[in-house]
Amino acid sequence: MIDGDPSESTDDHDNRPYRPCVGIMLLNREGAVFVGNRIDVPGDHWQMPQGGIDEGEDPVDAAFREVQEETGIDASKVEIIRQSKAWHSYDLPKPLSRKIWRGKYRGQTQCWFAMRFTGQDSDINLNTHKAEFAQWRWVSLEDLPALIVPFKRHTYQQVIAEFQEIV
Repeated sequence: MIDGDPSESTDDHDNRPYRPCVGIMLLNREGAVFVGNRIDVPGDHWQMPQGGIDEGEDPVDAAFREVQEETGIDASKVEIIRQSKAWHSYDLPKPLSRKIWRGKYRGQTQCWFAMRFTGQDSDINLNTHKAEFAQWRWVSLEDLPALIVPFKRHTYQQVIAEFQEIV
């Protein structure tokens, strides 16, 4: 269960913290957005690269690390265009929040980065680190929200609104 109905999200009385993360809107030269289909759940579960910030790690460093871990793209082939002005949070669906990360977090709070990919598609290699995506593709900004699992959709809409002028 990863899709999750947003109405099944954890409630306001849940005092567990949010997991600190980064999210990356990776844009190619044409302004299309990189999305990967999660390898750990059957079906269509597309998302932009994202991941936890390690203890003592700067969000900028975490963003470059996550791009490399999830896409295989060398840090020299991406550049930061903009960092989000605010952190964006979402709650996981209740059943999922009790399973992943040993139930420690109610959801994630993310610092987002718009990054430009300056390499070639052949620089993308999903078979690095611990593979998180089974496949990838470039999508338009307009098509992005419909691909995303419901419990993350509001966060994605906020990120799109913040970054759309640079796409």
